[in-house]
Amino acid sequence: MQSMLTRSGGPGVQVPVMVAAELQDSLLVVMHDLQRLEGLLSQATDKLLDHFGAANATLTEAVVGDCAELAAVRAALRAAVTELQFQDMASQLIWHTTKVLQGCAFRLAAETMGTDEGEEAAPFADMAPDRPNPVTQSEMDAGSIDLF
Repeated sequence: MQSMLTRSGGPGVQVPVMVAAELQDSLLVVMHDLQRLEGLLSQATDKLLDHFGAANATLTEAVVGDCAELAAVRAALRAAVTELQFQDMASQLIWHTTKVLQGCAFRLAAETMGTDEGEEAAPFADMAPDRPNPVTQSEMDAGSIDLF
Protein backbone atom coordinates (compact mmCIF):
# COMPACT_ATOMS: atom_id res chain seq x y z
CA MET A 1 0.00 0.00 0.00
CA GLN A 2 1.23 3.42 -0.90
CA SER A 3 1.70 6.23 1.62
CA MET A 4 0.06 9.62 0.97
CA LEU A 5 -1.19 12.77 2.68
CA THR A 6 -4.81 12.85 3.76
CA ARG A 7 -7.24 15.77 3.51
CA SER A 8 -6.31 16.73 7.06
CA GLY A 9 -2.65 16.99 6.03
CA GLY A 10 -1.54 13.98 8.06
CA PRO A 11 0.03 10.81 6.68
CA GLY A 12 -2.28 8.15 5.33
CA VAL A 13 -2.36 4.92 3.38
CA GLN A 14 -4.22 4.29 0.15
CA VAL A 15 -6.67 1.44 0.54
CA PRO A 16 -8.31 -0.27 -2.43
CA VAL A 17 -12.03 0.51 -2.56
CA MET A 18 -12.98 -3.19 -2.38
CA VAL A 19 -10.89 -3.68 0.78
CA ALA A 20 -12.54 -0.63 2.37
CA ALA A 21 -15.99 -1.86 1.31
CA GLU A 22 -15.37 -5.32 2.77
CA LEU A 23 -14.06 -3.79 6.00
CA GLN A 24 -17.09 -1.51 6.21
CA ASP A 25 -19.41 -4.49 5.65
CA SER A 26 -17.62 -6.39 8.41
CA LEU A 27 -18.00 -3.47 10.80
CA LEU A 28 -21.72 -3.28 10.02
CA VAL A 29 -22.11 -7.04 10.59
CA VAL A 30 -20.42 -6.70 13.99
CA MET A 31 -22.77 -3.82 14.85
CA HIS A 32 -25.75 -5.97 13.95
CA ASP A 33 -24.42 -8.86 16.05
CA LEU A 34 -23.92 -6.54 19.02
CA GLN A 35 -27.50 -5.31 18.71
CA ARG A 36 -28.73 -8.92 18.64
CA LEU A 37 -26.60 -9.67 21.71
CA GLU A 38 -28.14 -6.72 23.53
CA GLY A 39 -31.61 -8.04 22.71
CA LEU A 40 -30.73 -11.52 24.00
CA LEU A 41 -29.29 -10.07 27.22
CA SER A 42 -32.37 -7.95 27.72
CA GLN A 43 -34.72 -10.89 27.14
CA ALA A 44 -32.75 -13.14 29.51
CA THR A 45 -32.73 -10.44 32.18
CA ASP A 46 -36.48 -9.91 31.90
CA LYS A 47 -37.06 -13.65 32.31
CA LEU A 48 -34.71 -13.82 35.30
CA LEU A 49 -36.52 -10.94 36.98
CA ASP A 50 -39.86 -12.67 36.40
CA HIS A 51 -38.56 -15.92 37.89
CA PHE A 52 -37.02 -14.15 40.89
CA GLY A 53 -40.29 -12.33 41.46
CA ALA A 54 -42.27 -15.58 41.29
CA ALA A 55 -39.87 -17.29 43.70
CA ASN A 56 -40.06 -14.36 46.09
CA ALA A 57 -43.87 -14.37 45.95
CA THR A 58 -43.94 -18.11 46.65
CA LEU A 59 -41.76 -17.65 49.71
CA THR A 60 -44.23 -15.47 51.58
CA GLU A 61 -44.63 -15.84 55.32
CA ALA A 62 -48.27 -16.85 54.84
CA VAL A 63 -47.27 -19.87 52.71
CA VAL A 64 -44.08 -21.17 54.35
CA GLY A 65 -44.12 -19.48 57.73
CA ASP A 66 -41.66 -17.09 59.33
CA CYS A 67 -38.19 -18.53 59.87
CA ALA A 68 -34.53 -17.61 59.55
CA GLU A 69 -34.13 -19.78 56.45
CA LEU A 70 -36.94 -17.91 54.68
CA ALA A 71 -35.32 -14.59 55.50
CA ALA A 72 -31.99 -15.86 54.16
CA VAL A 73 -33.56 -17.10 50.91
CA ARG A 74 -35.40 -13.81 50.38
CA ALA A 75 -32.18 -11.86 51.06
CA ALA A 76 -30.37 -14.04 48.50
CA LEU A 77 -33.10 -13.34 45.93
CA ARG A 78 -32.84 -9.59 46.54
CA ALA A 79 -29.05 -9.80 46.14
CA ALA A 80 -29.45 -11.77 42.90
CA VAL A 81 -31.73 -9.09 41.48
CA THR A 82 -29.09 -6.47 42.35
CA GLU A 83 -26.50 -8.55 40.49
CA LEU A 84 -28.67 -8.22 37.39
CA GLN A 85 -27.21 -4.73 36.99
CA PHE A 86 -24.79 -6.63 34.77
CA GLN A 87 -27.37 -6.41 31.99
CA ASP A 88 -27.47 -2.63 32.26
CA MET A 89 -23.68 -2.39 32.14
CA ALA A 90 -23.50 -4.81 29.20
CA SER A 91 -26.17 -2.86 27.31
CA GLN A 92 -24.30 0.39 27.81
CA LEU A 93 -21.05 -1.18 26.58
CA ILE A 94 -22.81 -2.66 23.55
CA TRP A 95 -24.39 0.72 22.70
CA HIS A 96 -21.02 2.45 23.10
CA THR A 97 -19.20 -0.11 20.94
CA THR A 98 -21.91 0.05 18.28
CA LYS A 99 -21.57 3.85 18.05
CA VAL A 100 -17.77 3.58 17.72
CA LEU A 101 -18.07 0.93 15.00
CA GLN A 102 -20.73 2.93 13.17
CA GLY A 103 -18.51 6.01 13.17
CA CYS A 104 -15.56 3.93 11.88
CA ALA A 105 -17.65 2.36 9.13
CA PHE A 106 -19.06 5.68 7.93
CA ARG A 107 -15.72 7.46 8.10
CA LEU A 108 -14.02 4.62 6.22
CA ALA A 109 -16.62 4.86 3.48
CA ALA A 110 -16.38 8.64 3.26
CA GLU A 111 -12.58 8.71 3.25
CA THR A 112 -12.25 5.89 0.72
CA MET A 113 -15.15 6.57 -1.61
CA GLY A 114 -15.72 10.27 -1.00
CA THR A 115 -19.11 11.90 -1.24
CA ASP A 116 -21.25 12.34 -4.29
CA GLU A 117 -21.99 15.77 -5.65
CA GLY A 118 -24.67 17.43 -3.53
CA GLU A 119 -24.29 14.80 -0.78
CA GLU A 120 -23.47 15.98 2.72
CA ALA A 121 -20.59 14.37 4.59
CA ALA A 122 -21.58 12.12 7.49
CA PRO A 123 -21.45 13.95 10.85
CA PHE A 124 -18.75 11.79 12.49
CA ALA A 125 -18.59 13.98 15.58
CA ASP A 126 -22.29 13.32 16.25
CA MET A 127 -21.75 9.55 16.04
CA ALA A 128 -18.91 9.35 18.53
CA PRO A 129 -19.90 8.61 22.13
CA ASP A 130 -19.34 11.42 24.65
CA ARG A 131 -16.97 9.35 26.79
CA PRO A 132 -14.42 6.71 25.87
CA ASN A 133 -16.02 4.21 28.26
CA PRO A 134 -19.50 4.59 29.78
CA VAL A 135 -19.00 1.83 32.36
CA THR A 136 -16.06 2.10 34.73
CA GLN A 137 -17.08 -0.83 36.87
CA SER A 138 -14.78 -3.84 36.49
CA GLU A 139 -16.43 -5.98 39.16
CA MET A 140 -19.85 -6.11 40.79
CA ASP A 141 -18.64 -4.70 44.13
CA ALA A 142 -17.06 -1.45 42.93
CA GLY A 143 -17.25 1.16 40.19
CA SER A 144 -19.74 3.51 38.61
CA ILE A 145 -22.35 3.32 35.89
CA ASP A 146 -23.70 6.13 33.70
CA LEU A 147 -27.47 5.91 33.78
CA PHE A 148 -29.30 7.25 30.74
